[in-house]
Amino acid sequence: MYWLKLIRWQNLLIVFLTQLLAWACVILPIKSYSNTPLLLNFTNFMLLSASTVLIAAAGYIINDYFDIKIDAINRPDKVILEKQIPLRMAIVVHSLFNITAIWLAILVAGQGGRYRWVLLQIGCTILLWLYSTKFKRQFMTGNVVVALLTGLTIVTLMLYETAIHHYMLLPAFVETMHGVVPNPAWVLGIYTCFAFSLTWMREIVKDMEDFKGDAEEGCVTMPIKWGLLRSVRFTQVLGVLSILPLLIGSIKLFGAGWWALGIYTILALAVPIAIWIVKLPKTATTQHYHTMSRWLKIIMVSGIGSLIIYYFQAHA
Repeated sequence: MYWLKLIRWQNLLIVFLTQLLAWACVILPIKSYSNTPLLLNFTNFMLLSASTVLIAAAGYIINDYFDIKIDAINRPDKVILEKQIPLRMAIVVHSLFNITAIWLAILVAGQGGRYRWVLLQIGCTILLWLYSTKFKRQFMTGNVVVALLTGLTIVTLMLYETAIHHYMLLPAFVETMHGVVPNPAWVLGIYTCFAFSLTWMREIVKDMEDFKGDAEEGCVTMPIKWGLLRSVRFTQVLGVLSILPLLIGSIKLFGAGWWALGIYTILALAVPIAIWIVKLPKTATTQHYHTMSRWLKIIMVSGIGSLIIYYFQAHA
């Protein structure tokens, strides 16, 4: 049970479901209207997704390892390392997870004849280590790194699946045997940007929540350097910038007759983000920022759910 808490099993489940839906709803259907065989069949997808999940789990372990003092201040009742799990054991498991993850990626990359793809997984493990030891204590850098790593969850599938490469330079909508459908490369690209922007917003809010402990440990996060109010305003701007592509995308979807996905994008994504933007500056308490962070996670899950609507509308 302590190990499950340490590796944030709920977050890992979201990572897996994100990749599963992106693969099942966007990538797998390509084989029905493309002559290019898919590299990511069920087995290879599971290997690649397991690699992603293990890297993320290792990242949570090493993050808690270097955050013991901060967590003892911000959330003392939730500290697991040292109290429940020995530090040395945590480092051993962290290393095993990363080694296994890279090995799994090598198996898939080998089948595609592109071993250099594994540099992505290696780069992620290095970024997670640097984030835990250095970047998260710096102004803005740590937030951007986590947002980038979240976006790479989908980019990983796009890199390894060669069939998607053929759509990279095509228009936003393409003609298939199922009719005109959104370009699968564009769909995954939009979800990557959505995940990046909302994760960036959420990381800033989490820094607001952890303001006290971060300040005592000498971190230079955005709320510490700019103050809470200015950080809130910056996050609200990111929120507005996140809504604009959703509205533009919805208009394009309506124009192409994709009413269900367009309406879902507005009601389940754009409107909740707008409400969130308004509510964010209401109070400046740890509990409020914790609630705002949780709201963003729910909106991100809603974004993932829209892939199901995309699938059924594209293949109805």
